[in-house]
Formats: sequence, C-alpha cells, structure tokens
Amino acid sequence: MNKRDFFQTVEARRSVRAFQPKPIEAAQLEAILAAANRAPSAGNLQAYEIGIVRDAATLGALARTCFNQTFLAQAAVALVFCADPARSAAKYGAKGETLYSLQDATIATAYAELAVAALGLGACWVGAFDEETIRRLLGLRAGLRPVAILAIGWPAEQPPRTSRRDLADLTREYAATGHTSR
Repeated sequence: MNKRDFFQTVEARRSVRAFQPKPIEAAQLEAILAAANRAPSAGNLQAYEIGIVRDAATLGALARTCFNQTFLAQAAVALVFCADPARSAAKYGAKGETLYSLQDATIATAYAELAVAALGLGACWVGAFDEETIRRLLGLRAGLRPVAILAIGWPAEQPPRTSRRDLADLTREYAATGHTSR
C-alpha cells in the first residue's frame, strides 16, 4: 500500500463526490478501520461502532436517506459511524451520553478520513441524514446514534483545494486571566 506523510495527507484530503466503479482492497479497508480504532476517546471507552456498507442496494438506499446525495451510491464502501451514548454514560454520566460519545465517533471518522487520503483513495463525510431512517435501514441496535457516514472509493474527480479561514481569524491565545492576544 502506498502511504503519504501526515502533512501531505492533510493537504491532499478533499471531499470526493464522484467514484470509479472499482472496489477497494480488503487490506485498504482494514487499514482505514485500524486507523479509526487508534483514534483517542474519552476514558479509552471507544463509545462508538462502525457499520460497513458495501451492498449496492443498501448504498443506494443510504444515498436516498441522505437527501439524495447520489455519490453515496457510487462509493465502494460507506462507513457509518455511530455514537454509543450508553457506553460512555456508564463512566461519565450525562456528559458522556450527550458529548463524549459524539466526540469519540467523530474523531474516529476523522482518523478514517485521513487514512483514506493517505492511501490515495477518496472520501466524503456525510452528516445530512435522518437518524431514525438510518437506524431502521441498517437495523442498528437500540441506543446507537448515527453521527457520520464516510463514503469511500477510488476518486473519479480531483476537486480543487477549498479556501480556509486565516489562522489569525481562527485562533486566539488565552491565559488564566482571559483573552490576551491574537
């Protein structure tokens, strides 16, 4: 497997919404899932689960459920990241249920997305969907909350780099007494 340096990977990452009709290798998917598994999590609880969708009919149904984001149906695989609020709540109570489990699932998604870019594949993070419809479509166990879908495949496009806020606009330095400078 071809792998990029971390900073090259960050620069190379794009939201790809067109995929070639070509499967990804089992070793590539395993590397992506292993990267997600290495993501930090509150109390190392890993309060999330990852659903793997490869079936063409289910990918098509996912695309419709995600407000007709048709590129999902072209993906070789979609990973559905679900928070497990009860797993986090067992240790952290309400904060674990409402915040930490969501953070765990989203950081795992980010690690997976960077692994996709490192492997030279394309991905698009999807957050626009009806949670209940996703639960029913995939038959998720009770209590799981879908928070992100990562459509993955061989890119059929090379999207341009998107603009970002200036670091001076995005960052503030603080000290114990409050805001100190840009």
